[in-house]
Amino acid sequence: MSDDPIVRIAARGDGVTASGRHVAGAAPGDAIAPDGSIIPGPHHAVPPCPHFGTCGGCQLQHVDDSALADFVRDRVTGPLAAKGIVARDVRRVHLSPSHSRRRASLRYVRKVGQVTLGFAGQGSHDLIDIRTCEIVTPRLHDVMMAVRGLIAKWPEPRISGSVELTEIDQGVDVLISGLAPKSLAQHELLSGFAEAQKLARLSIDQGFGPETQYEPVLATISFGDIAVRFPQASFLQATRDGEAALAAAAREALDGCRMVADLFAGLGSFAFHLIAPGRRIYAAEAVRDAILALKAAADARQLPVFTEHRDLFRNPVQRDMLDRLDALVLDPPRAGAEEQVRAIAGSSIKRVCYVSCNPATFSRDARILCDAGFMLDTLWPVGQFRWSTHVELASLFVRQP
Repeated sequence: MSDDPIVRIAARGDGVTASGRHVAGAAPGDAIAPDGSIIPGPHHAVPPCPHFGTCGGCQLQHVDDSALADFVRDRVTGPLAAKGIVARDVRRVHLSPSHSRRRASLRYVRKVGQVTLGFAGQGSHDLIDIRTCEIVTPRLHDVMMAVRGLIAKWPEPRISGSVELTEIDQGVDVLISGLAPKSLAQHELLSGFAEAQKLARLSIDQGFGPETQYEPVLATISFGDIAVRFPQASFLQATRDGEAALAAAAREALDGCRMVADLFAGLGSFAFHLIAPGRRIYAAEAVRDAILALKAAADARQLPVFTEHRDLFRNPVQRDMLDRLDALVLDPPRAGAEEQVRAIAGSSIKRVCYVSCNPATFSRDARILCDAGFMLDTLWPVGQFRWSTHVELASLFVRQP
């Protein structure tokens, strides 16, 4: 047995020994035999999915929840430590359970009656045919399998495209590219499929954007008790419990603040969770359909949410507005929000809740805030992409007196 056991998991999911050797498929506590094989340790788990190892959707099904939580925490705190930043309080890691993912993006190919539907392979662009999935909700899984049947029935022998699935208030929203209905029979095939599966909506993209084929009632997604129109393929937190964990962090971070902003607001997943007596909220978002849906929902309920269609990369909110705020929450894409953070750093705002899906760009932006006099007070690591190397976090920065 090796005297160089696995001590941690690297960013891409490999086990790493104390000497720095990387071993694919190894978990902390595993030992490496002289022939290179893995001798399972206390944190090695049996992968529940038969596709694990070939499908690229999961990288960490071979580790138990304890090791998975450690990985999520280390992925969040490691890049910060490299920048010389240590949070005053690191909260317990939130892990989403299996069968909780409410959205999925798949590809398909049909050749001479044979349908392949699934995700890209591990470390490749090969398409892996998926027959079962341990991460999506049961309803999403059922619709995934039904979509395979629809593609198999399509009259053209060779087709390929993508499938976007999202579980919303009314059921599953389905967007398929690569299908081009040209006849009444083909349109009836689509509507019959949607009715049989009791879909919330079925849309087809022929290269000109989504075209709704079936939507018996307006498709919405609710944040708390506020229903918001859901434009096709809109951004949504991957799991309901992950959204709840991040929203709870934002509410705690902004507790007692009356004038707040939600930057990169999307459909309002933070803005609507932050509604409180006496609080006014400014929400900014670059995606037009998303901000219009947010505005319509706020106006319908006469909520104190004021919206702006604004590209925060090209046109960050500046000091004259930031100085009027008590606090803000921002949830940028993976690129982070460097220019917006520089504007925040130069303002007098006292509290910043930064939500991130990329620890590298988050640590870069955190360094800017800390250099301007902020302290990283609280960090909430969130592993809502279960068994994936993708992690999220919420954080609270407080300006030092």
